[in-house]
Order: sequence, then C-alpha cells, then structure tokens
Amino acid sequence: MNSKKKVLVCGATGFIGRNVAERFGKRENFEVTGTYFKSKPPKIDNVEMVHANLLDSKDVQGIVAGKNIIIQDASTTSGSKDIVTKPYIHVTDNAVMNSLLLRSAFDNNVEHFIFPSSTVMYQPSEKPLKETDFNPNQELLPNYFGVGHTKIYIEKMCEFFSRLGKTKHTVIRQANVYGPYDKFDLEKSHVFGATITKVMNNKNEKLVVWGDGKEKRDFLYIDDLVDFVSMAVDDQQTGYELYNVGSGEAVSVSNLVKKMIDISGKNINIEYDTSKPTIKTSLCFDCTKAKNDFGWTPKVSLEEGIRKTMNWYQKNIK
Repeated sequence: MNSKKKVLVCGATGFIGRNVAERFGKRENFEVTGTYFKSKPPKIDNVEMVHANLLDSKDVQGIVAGKNIIIQDASTTSGSKDIVTKPYIHVTDNAVMNSLLLRSAFDNNVEHFIFPSSTVMYQPSEKPLKETDFNPNQELLPNYFGVGHTKIYIEKMCEFFSRLGKTKHTVIRQANVYGPYDKFDLEKSHVFGATITKVMNNKNEKLVVWGDGKEKRDFLYIDDLVDFVSMAVDDQQTGYELYNVGSGEAVSVSNLVKKMIDISGKNINIEYDTSKPTIKTSLCFDCTKAKNDFGWTPKVSLEEGIRKTMNWYQKNIK
C-alpha cells in the first residue's frame, strides 16, 4: 500500500514552484506532480511533470483529482514595469485559475491547499508589519490596486473554503523572494533579479538604477520560503492560517545594489534614472506568528543569499 502523500505543485516551471518541487521531490514521504503550460518542462528528480492549462476547468479537475496537498505556485507575474504600465495582466488570469483550483480542491476532498499571496496590500511603513496590520479600509497604493485586491479576494476564497470544513488552507504573504531559477530578464524580473543581471554582465561601467534607489524592500532567500512551506505542510493543525514570511529587515534598493557590486568585486558606478517606472514604498515584515507556530526563522542573510544567487547565475545563465 502506498502511504505517500500526493503533492501537486502548480507552476513547477516558475521560480518558486521549481524550488518547491525540487525540495518535495527529495522527501521520501511525498509523491510529487508538477504542472507546466507554456514553458518547457524541466527534469526534476522524483517529480512527474504534466501539462495543464489552469484556466481550463477540465484540466484543473484532471490534475487535482486524487491529490492530498496542493501548493499553488502558478500565477501571472512580472516586474514593476508591467505593474505600472499594464496592471490588468495580474488580475483576470490569477483570479480565474485560483477560483478553479480552490473549487476543485474542495470537490476532491484535498487535505491541504497552500496559496502564496503577496504583501502589496500593506501600506508603507517604517516598522515591521504584522498580519493584523493590514487595514482593509485603507486605500491600496494606486499601482497595486488591481493585483492587491486580487490577492485579497483569493485569500478570502481560501478562508471561505476552509470554513466548509474539508480542506486546510495556508496563505503566505511572502516578501520579495530571490534566488536560483528567479527571472533574470530585464523586462520581466523584479528588482533583485534585474540587478543581478546588470551586475553580472557589467564590464566595470556604469549601472543604471530605476528610480532614486530610496524605496525599501524586505528580501527573502528562496530556501527560507521553501522551509516555511515544508513546515506548514507538516505541522499546521488549524483550518485556515495567514502568515507573513520575510527577513524582517527593510533594505533600500540603493543599498542592495551597492552590496551586489561589493560582493561581485567589480568597479561599477551607480546612476539613477528617475524617469523609469518604480514603486516608492518601504516595507518589512514581523514574522513572529510563523516563529511561534512552526519555529520558523530565516537562516540566509542577504549577503549570503547574494553570493549564492551569483554563484548559481554564473553556472546556469548564459
């Protein structure tokens, strides 16, 4: 008799999904399936890759049936350029695919549904924010209105289905995650991946930073996020929980770039282009709840994470 838990990792070709699939593929008590759609499926040890269009209800039903755990890492994502110029791309597809997956998880008596949300619903703050610091009566930042309310809608869908009693749900409001398999394309990546590319390909010339570099972000290395996902799968007892997962430190984009240049050993001058799209906000997160419930704390410092990412980039990105 097969006693392994059957895990479905949606979006296993993406940044977070790939890392999650690799981790769970190494765990002996799980049988892992990963989904792909447009991207070529990678070969991951002990992970069966299946093609699925998560906007198609029949495809969703086919991949969810028989699964015990769903880790929903599929989404339409991009960097600040698209968030500023084409904010609608984050709304429709994400709302549809998550609605279909959540309904199918309920219909198929899935034990546990993990949903990675976002932190864009929070107002800028100089102090670390707890989960309870989100105020739904405050207007979201204009650039985040669409994506933020979409994430909130899906969070509430998770809570709604959890109240029906069949499936546990975990919502993760993770910080700016970075590391291996991140997007390093300058048009599509977030600030960390884009800056890694600019530094690694720089021939001791100037490096242009979009904006004035004063906006601050909470950066979390991917292994620390996957640690949290693994702990939630193993240890969550309640029907619905929402967690902030971050480093707890706000780092300015300017300081991030300087750290990357220092670690690279290159002689690069920084210039700031305030005409380019940027989102001026300062955020970091109080993760006391994750520590209290699971004993989770981030282990990888920003400096170590930068070194790990640069080493991976040198070996894998041409």
